[in-house]
Amino acid sequence: MKHPAILVLFCLPVCFAYPLNGAVREKDPSTDLVQQYLENYYDLAKDVKQCVRRRHSGPVVKKIREMQKFLGLEVTGKLDPDTLVMIRRPRCSVPDVGQFTTFPGLPKWRKTHLTYRIVNYTLDLPREAVDSAFEKAPKAWEEVTPLTFSKIYEGEADIMIFFAVREHGDFIPFDGSGNVLAHAYPPGPSLDGDVHFDDDELWREDKSGTNLFLVAAHELGHSLGLYHSADPTALMYPVYNPRTDLTRFRLAQDDVNGIQSLYGPPPMSSPDGPAGPTESVPPEPGTPATCDPALSFDAVSSLRGEILFFKDRYFWRRSRWHLEPEFHLISTFWPSLPSGLDAAYEVNNEDTVFVFKGNHFWAIRGTEVQAGYPKDIHTPGFPPALGKIDAAVSDEEKKKMYLFVEDKYWRFDENSQSMEQVFPRQTADDFPGVGPKVDAVFQEFGFFYFFRGPLQFEFDPNAKMVTHVLKSNNWLYC
Repeated sequence: MKHPAILVLFCLPVCFAYPLNGAVREKDPSTDLVQQYLENYYDLAKDVKQCVRRRHSGPVVKKIREMQKFLGLEVTGKLDPDTLVMIRRPRCSVPDVGQFTTFPGLPKWRKTHLTYRIVNYTLDLPREAVDSAFEKAPKAWEEVTPLTFSKIYEGEADIMIFFAVREHGDFIPFDGSGNVLAHAYPPGPSLDGDVHFDDDELWREDKSGTNLFLVAAHELGHSLGLYHSADPTALMYPVYNPRTDLTRFRLAQDDVNGIQSLYGPPPMSSPDGPAGPTESVPPEPGTPATCDPALSFDAVSSLRGEILFFKDRYFWRRSRWHLEPEFHLISTFWPSLPSGLDAAYEVNNEDTVFVFKGNHFWAIRGTEVQAGYPKDIHTPGFPPALGKIDAAVSDEEKKKMYLFVEDKYWRFDENSQSMEQVFPRQTADDFPGVGPKVDAVFQEFGFFYFFRGPLQFEFDPNAKMVTHVLKSNNWLYC
């Protein structure tokens, strides 16, 4: 018998869907739509409903900004035309944020050969067209992993595929044409791993209706253990994209990175092959040990909800979705970045991480270093005398960026794009207990975490005091 909490995590399906239909008010048709969208996909509490209708403020604006950031829109906090267009587009009905994403680890198959079975067929397409779609969908994932798939015709397969309408036995009914397209369950026994398609949709081989291959490939990604991607070019982006080029279809690099983080690259893949930056680095002489009590970090930064810890030419990647931190070469993800970074910080609303070494800095988004970099650190208005930066952090709420150099720090106003005039100030004066000099810093849960040698200091900026002193590698489950 599964524990109910685990059922909440593993039995929620993932699917392409339109926003659920809500009661439309003549006074403001967009109000109920966005209210329901934010409740369904961005964990907006239902008790702020009246706040939405009176004026868009407080938690509603925060959720709208969160939605816009995730979906790659301009982050305005307003229901601008682009945002309203986006929330009316087909998408997956699993939340982009939600309580189950806080569970550590993602399920995955503990074997590399998987079976699938098409239990029944839609009448929209010939049987051979349905068979063809489900032959091509697994191949997209086979190309970049050690996984292989085979079709069986009777008995229990790892992935059971059904076409159904309305209530179909899993307590998550379909809702007719034009809304939910399909849903899938993460890896596991029984219902888990299965894919259900709404047979009220018009399934097609081309784009004259809903393309079966595209939806099948997306849902299969969920059956293999992937959630959603914020990369609009990725197959696992939550919004269905009928403009995808079917003749030259390949997984986006973001899809490749995601699936290989679970299963690794295909065997004997060459450096120029489809395998991307996924495998952990094997131990080498001089490689830092994760749980070395003397371990220190060169730089630390958040990145899309993960935390990156840089050391020499390596970095650890700590994710809320994995029980163990991943360990990689920096060059595997960002070949043009140097090793031995000095500092790094994320600007959340720009989905950008800035990394520093010497008197230069780079901007990265995901696995891409942005064009036009590196730049000189004095380009954004840093003081001419400012040399190597030891640590940096961005305070998202206050829109301030802190730069620590030796025993002083500067503060950069992100709104005015200029250094504040009363700086530099002594680090020890404004961050008592942290020490005069720090190696790295990042912000999480409203606290600053300062790293100095093998120790880290949790600092409450409101109370102006250190609340905990821990080992630096405490974040790596040591």
